[in-house]
Amino acid sequence: MTQQNHLRGVLLASSACILWGISGVAASTLFINNPHLTAMWLTQVRMISAGLILLVWGMVAGKHPFKIWHHRHAAWTAVSYGLLGLIPVQLCYFEAVRVGNAPIATIIQFLGPFIISIYYFLFKHVTPSRIELIGMIMAFIGTLLIVTHGHLNSLAISPVILFWGGLSAIGVATNTLIPRTILPKYGALTVTGWGLLIAGLFLTLLQPMWRVHLTITWPQLGLLIVIILLGTVAPFLMFVRSLSDILPTTASLMDAFEPLAATVFSITFLNVQLTSFDFIGGLLIILAVMALSLNTHKMLHFLRRRRAHSSS
Repeated sequence: MTQQNHLRGVLLASSACILWGISGVAASTLFINNPHLTAMWLTQVRMISAGLILLVWGMVAGKHPFKIWHHRHAAWTAVSYGLLGLIPVQLCYFEAVRVGNAPIATIIQFLGPFIISIYYFLFKHVTPSRIELIGMIMAFIGTLLIVTHGHLNSLAISPVILFWGGLSAIGVATNTLIPRTILPKYGALTVTGWGLLIAGLFLTLLQPMWRVHLTITWPQLGLLIVIILLGTVAPFLMFVRSLSDILPTTASLMDAFEPLAATVFSITFLNVQLTSFDFIGGLLIILAVMALSLNTHKMLHFLRRRRAHSSS
């Protein structure tokens, strides 16, 4: 791997995460300018549109996306991924943005990797390393600062924001864990495309989007296109492409650009006011997740060794 390829991978991964951060700001702008817009409707439109685009892209690229339905396990995993992974990570995130703001929603969602660590500890019996324990403590302190602003007897943010943000963080974990068994065989384009489409259609069954009477202006339509193309399709393709040039652990470190981008753009364009507690708490969480990402490859190596030992 050349230095030029490594640089290209880092730029692609970081740019993808910045676009994801901008997507949250664009959604926040839509909610502010159109009070009748719901997170459910926005999630449905985003998922169905992006899912169709990714599946068509997969067909053009010769990935044969319909092959996944020939195998029962793969099909059920794709359905589970859409319903239990993508719905909480996207719908709950947009709800947190709607009732709060993009920076806080993104930072709370950023706690997802620690839920993954807890899962591996409880169900895979992988003992957290020292750096993971330190990271968890840092993340807890950071979250406490954001939620209480230093006043432990009261909440500085609405419990509703904390609720939806917490569910979106759980969604990050399920979104990561559920599809891992079928991704190597069917590819990220196929798995994510079907997951998005299934999730969007399921939400439409619960609440048909055509029954929602909305008046969308041209600027708002532009923001919607930004969320679908620049906030979903483009960053996904960029992030997947980056994995051919850099290690997944390196790419995961670039995730820190998402809450940073959401914060910078919210302050610049939406005049969102954040306190010093929010900044310090957010920085602690970002540093904690970066430390966890650096340690991820060690945990995966341990799991591979244990699996190889148990099968021998």
